[in-house]
Amino acid sequence: MAPNRLVRPRDDRWIAGVCSGLARRFDLSPNLVRLLFVLSVLLPGPQFVVYIALWIVIPGEGRLAPR
Repeated sequence: MAPNRLVRPRDDRWIAGVCSGLARRFDLSPNLVRLLFVLSVLLPGPQFVVYIALWIVIPGEGRLAPR
């Protein structure tokens, strides 16, 4: 699997693996991305809707066909 591919990993996921997948894609700490998401919830906006949309759109790690 390509290291820059956006997928929700099977390991290191708390709720759906969205934050962990984004962290791997952009080479960040998963806990940093989770913290940024939690802090963003304090601001007005559609954070939960975006999270759920990413949960639906980003494929799970096991669902990818090998190339």
